[in-house]
Amino acid sequence: MKYIFVVGGVVSGLGKGIVASSIGMLLKSCGFKVNMVKIDPYLNVDAGTMRPQEHGETFVTEDGGEIDQDLGNYERFLNQNFSKDNNITSGKIYKKIIEDERAFLYEGRDVEMIPDVPNEVKRRFYEVENGFDFVVVEIGGSTGDIENLPFLYAAREMGRERKAMYVLVSYVPYLKNVGELKTKPTQHAISELRSTGITPDILITRSEIGLDLPRRETLAKRCFLDDDAIFDDADCGSIYEVPLVLENQGILKKIAKVFKIKNLKPKLKGWKQLMARPQGALVRIALVGKYVNHGKGKHADVYVSVLEALKHGAIANGVNIKIDSIESTEIDEKNLKKYDGIVVPQGWGSRGTEGIIEAIKIARKNKIPYLGLCFGMQMAVIEFARNVCKLKNASSEEVDPKAKHLVVHVMPDQKKYLELHQYGGTIRLGAWPCKIKKDSLLNKIYSNPNPTLSLDRARVFDLPCQGEVAEGRRGLIVQERHRHRYEVNNFYRKDLEKAGLIISGTSPDGKLVEAIELPKNIHPFFVGTQFHPEYKSRPLSPHPIFVEFIKASIKKSPRRGI
Repeated sequence: MKYIFVVGGVVSGLGKGIVASSIGMLLKSCGFKVNMVKIDPYLNVDAGTMRPQEHGETFVTEDGGEIDQDLGNYERFLNQNFSKDNNITSGKIYKKIIEDERAFLYEGRDVEMIPDVPNEVKRRFYEVENGFDFVVVEIGGSTGDIENLPFLYAAREMGRERKAMYVLVSYVPYLKNVGELKTKPTQHAISELRSTGITPDILITRSEIGLDLPRRETLAKRCFLDDDAIFDDADCGSIYEVPLVLENQGILKKIAKVFKIKNLKPKLKGWKQLMARPQGALVRIALVGKYVNHGKGKHADVYVSVLEALKHGAIANGVNIKIDSIESTEIDEKNLKKYDGIVVPQGWGSRGTEGIIEAIKIARKNKIPYLGLCFGMQMAVIEFARNVCKLKNASSEEVDPKAKHLVVHVMPDQKKYLELHQYGGTIRLGAWPCKIKKDSLLNKIYSNPNPTLSLDRARVFDLPCQGEVAEGRRGLIVQERHRHRYEVNNFYRKDLEKAGLIISGTSPDGKLVEAIELPKNIHPFFVGTQFHPEYKSRPLSPHPIFVEFIKASIKKSPRRGI
């Protein structure tokens, strides 16, 4: 068993997850079986209760794990499902140790940070290594952070128990006032890492402009690194370029040298075709969300899976895409009507909902292709109830529990959790089946899941059909991932359908509304899903809902054919 540990230096948010994903993808393209692990040093048990604007997106796995967004990158790059066991947090570790201590499993001895925390971390490594050739482990945070020290100690000890190598991803800042890249922060980061007993086998530098020769030579001398151990990962136009950038610099050769492996031959034809695919007209998409603005900037990480799925759909349709994130409290009708498509992603609570409802109204009345995801579907139902069914002040129990017409309400089995303030890990999570209505737009979409992508995908990986479609006696059944505790109120279903709303997806027993749409003769593309198709979209296997949404947006675009 071989381990590759990816750690960070200087600052967080450098793209360690993209580097780890790229290494995993390259190894898989060589025919190895690769597993991935993300370590998050925070004390939360999982990412489910974190504020999106601070932490970014919470990614959901098939088995219902609520995990840091990097796991989404792992799935997209490796085209491989992972589970909640592929994520380790300090909260999980300490919770298990305390439970074991209370159960007398330590047989009365004192339980200590060292060695018990690293031992529990290693135990979890051992659990996920069976059946794989490599395990790539990303350790969150940066060297010098007190909270990730136990994990670095565990990584150091794994080097004595398994074959292991260590990769440091570090920032090399560019000072405009002097026109120079500065290596000192990275030198300090390597020094900090060495203080834990780990010497990096590979240094990957991150910068806005790319590492120059003088700074490369400085890092090699000051950090005692061979020239073939330094790789540069400057900002790219697409994250999917990173595996090719690293491989062109010889990272697989270095990995082979460390592990004494011969003849690594990656099959990257499909990935190269992905990057070389010609793009046509420009399609402009508005992403209207509650968590766009964060301080002086726009927080793209909150909706990273949606943004990537939209890009996948654009690649499949052979077009360029420009996505503008719009804060839902700042809706401008004149500006919004200029877009070729409008997306409303996930969200929680009451803030900004009136702006979202207004954006949906603009999309519906002006026949702008619309895609609502989870919260975006619920808000679409509310907009339809208010403005088509004429149910005055229709709302969601989450937004206004005193509203007369609660067309969206809390799921019955969720009430007890809210009453007991049990929020973490209690909502409807993971993959659930959805029955698709015959003759609906969704039925057409899922029946032809990859209608436009013509890459040589078979040379990369065996790709599953997105949505995991099965033909049942009563139509298509798809498996999609969920993350919600509110649902469409069945009391209003007849009124909604009578007014023209199509319930195009339900749970197999028909009790839960899973998807809605408007008829094609009313609107070119108006779809909402209670589930999150973005979690299952991959660059070489785009989700068909996003493919069709972009296709509809192309038809709307005045730039079509440019």
